[in-house]
Amino acid sequence: GIAVDPAKVEAVQDWGTPESVTEIRSFLGLAGYYRRFIEGFSKLALPLTQSTRKSQAFVWDDKCEKSFQELKRRLTSAP
Repeated sequence: GIAVDPAKVEAVQDWGTPESVTEIRSFLGLAGYYRRFIEGFSKLALPLTQSTRKSQAFVWDDKCEKSFQELKRRLTSAP
């Protein structure tokens, strides 16, 4: 079966707030790998996904922060 690697849980918990589009994409890449375990993943990740669009300047707002924190919480807790 699939088991949670404690080192990966700690890495996600310690993940700092992204400061660039590249850092957001990196986090979304990791989170996307586990998307099947997160109900409503696409809606949760939408603010982060929108902030990575090339037509948009990088802005980290409250929606992004809430999305980021909720994804981190769900990635580090049992389903």
